[in-house]
Amino acid sequence: MRVLVLGKGGREHAIVKALSFSQRVTEVHCAPGSEGMKKDSFIHNIDLNNLDELKTFVQSKSIDLVVIGPEEWLVKGLTDHLKSWGVKVFGPSQNGAHLEESKVFAKEFMAKAGVPTARFEVVKSVQETLSAAEKFSPPYVFKVDGLAAGKGVSICKNLDELKVAAKNSFETKIFGASGDSALLEEFQPGWELSFLILTNGKEYQALPLAQDHKALLEGGLGPNTGGMGVVTPIKINEELLSNIHNQILKPSVAQLEKESIDYCGVLFVGLMVTEEGPKVIEYNVRFGDPETQTILPLLDGDWGDVFYDISQGVVKPLAWKPQFVSCVVIAAENYPGTPVKGQLISEELNIGSAFSYLLHAGTKKDEKNRWVTNGGRVLNAIGVGASHEESLENAYQLVDRVKWQGAQVRRDIGNGIKKLTN
Repeated sequence: MRVLVLGKGGREHAIVKALSFSQRVTEVHCAPGSEGMKKDSFIHNIDLNNLDELKTFVQSKSIDLVVIGPEEWLVKGLTDHLKSWGVKVFGPSQNGAHLEESKVFAKEFMAKAGVPTARFEVVKSVQETLSAAEKFSPPYVFKVDGLAAGKGVSICKNLDELKVAAKNSFETKIFGASGDSALLEEFQPGWELSFLILTNGKEYQALPLAQDHKALLEGGLGPNTGGMGVVTPIKINEELLSNIHNQILKPSVAQLEKESIDYCGVLFVGLMVTEEGPKVIEYNVRFGDPETQTILPLLDGDWGDVFYDISQGVVKPLAWKPQFVSCVVIAAENYPGTPVKGQLISEELNIGSAFSYLLHAGTKKDEKNRWVTNGGRVLNAIGVGASHEESLENAYQLVDRVKWQGAQVRRDIGNGIKKLTN
């Protein structure tokens, strides 16, 4: 089986690496990919906006299955186009991708499904935002409606900060059309949990639980990012696990079926575990980044088989290795703002082992064939171990060997595990 993975970040490198071990997969292709993925796949510089070019490629290479990484291509309906060409696809339809494309649509979906979530108001101007704020207490949660590369959520301590966030969205238009409308949400104290399921829109299989660390700085401080590190699996008590399945996952999948949404892929449910119980923060319609980097190595099976089965609408039981995996993100200077690119990376990046290795998220080779930074989150240091502690130790050993000017790393990834799982 020949598989094409679409994307170029750390998540896609993790998918490519997992497929490179598959007994069923004979060739792994990636587009547009990156220099760092060449060891595990064939890289192709395809313009994914050019449907004719993509169609010609998948037909000329006899591609059997396409795994779509980024939400951007799902939202644009690439799954629908590929299926119309007779290609199997792991990824929901454009209709299904609307769950991530629009936070307003997702909230309305949750309401219809009876899924617990934070109280909210839809706002479309600075004045509407400030008026709606009278119904909430600070801190305020402001979320732009559309896709914003993980940067559309602001936790505002007071009305002044909320006003700035609203102006950025509605007047300065820093998010473009994605910020034409927004949600003002009730702030919910608690701890976050990433729950990913594989689903055909009717049935589902849960993946190992993960905990991402969104804030840039240690202690959960600083601006939100796409994720600075993650630990997997997280163990939670049976009552909480049962509540998540019965109150959130089952109703969500049932609503997909009720609305006849074509959904053969992964549904990422971001949760906040509050004193009142688990509540949904958001849905994502693709694998999380960096959760994917830690979940995929845990499968006791073949990801080629799993991806193909799901693309066919077949959901089978999954088995998992008794191991632990951690990912520590090494980010560029000035991330999550405008990251500094072109910084020379000190190591050749061929370091590591089966228990500690690097995944490329934002790197490239310069004119002298040296590795340089080329994105916000540059490298993922992966550690595998018999315990959380060992996996983190293996990841941080790699972190300490890779350096460039202005590199940013959180040193407290996984510190809260014992507190959360007791």
